Amino acid sequence: MKSWIAAWALILLPAFAADHVVVIGVDGLSPDGLKRAATPNIDRLIREGAVTWTARAVMPSSSSANWASMIMGAGPEQHGITSNDWQPDKFDLPPTAKGPGGIFPTMFALLREQRPDARIAAFYDWDGFGRLMEPGIAQVQRHVKGPEAAARATAEWIREHRPHLCFVQLDHVDGAGHKAGWISPEYDKAVELTDRLVGEILAAIDAAGIRGKTVVMITSDHGGLEKKHGGATRAEIEIPLVFSGPGIKRGQTISAPVNVYDVAPTVVQLLGLKPHPAWIARPIADALAP
Repeated sequence: MKSWIAAWALILLPAFAADHVVVIGVDGLSPDGLKRAATPNIDRLIREGAVTWTARAVMPSSSSANWASMIMGAGPEQHGITSNDWQPDKFDLPPTAKGPGGIFPTMFALLREQRPDARIAAFYDWDGFGRLMEPGIAQVQRHVKGPEAAARATAEWIREHRPHLCFVQLDHVDGAGHKAGWISPEYDKAVELTDRLVGEILAAIDAAGIRGKTVVMITSDHGGLEKKHGGATRAEIEIPLVFSGPGIKRGQTISAPVNVYDVAPTVVQLLGLKPHPAWIARPIADALAP
């Protein structure tokens, strides 16, 4: 009798494709910038995985609203983060649901709730990212200034701890866009630095012995127009998303519509978790292998 119950319990649990997910979020990375720059590491991930060049950011096309949507599986109308002025105790629109820390539930909180022993890490070059996560939900949740330092800290943690979910946010591409323009040699050089840092993180995944069990995602919060973002143009609102690893289709260009908030339920499904009922997003089915 017990074996019968156990068998049915396994059937009812969500299937999972990956033991580990590493999300590399590149602030201000545009599809055209990624196509222009020399990016051999990211190009390899694209060849071996799935990509969309036309994913949509949420409005406004600013950092806080979009990083929040990416990790919360919902838009500003639900999570209430509508500008970079938002703080957990200072907001115009309350969230429709609250998780740990009194904010809209993130994918980090779902992993902690459903798998309490999971190893979770987040490193961010832009210190504003930290307030979008529930305090204390990750083993390490650290502002590391500078893209090289943030990537190095991420790589070290991957080698030493083999996290189930690791998120790193890099800020320098956005900085290059604001300083020199989203179409400029300086911007392209910043994208090429990103590719080198991606290579360092991939080398750490290899050194940890988990490459075959790890999905790597490259994502962004918004694009840019001239030296700004925040508006409603395609240049500002369209972003690339790259997926590679177990459970991901190979050589797949995603044709279906994708939104930035679809990242969270895709991560959740890959890790075999149940999405939060308040989330409006859906897994990116075109990227997932049957």
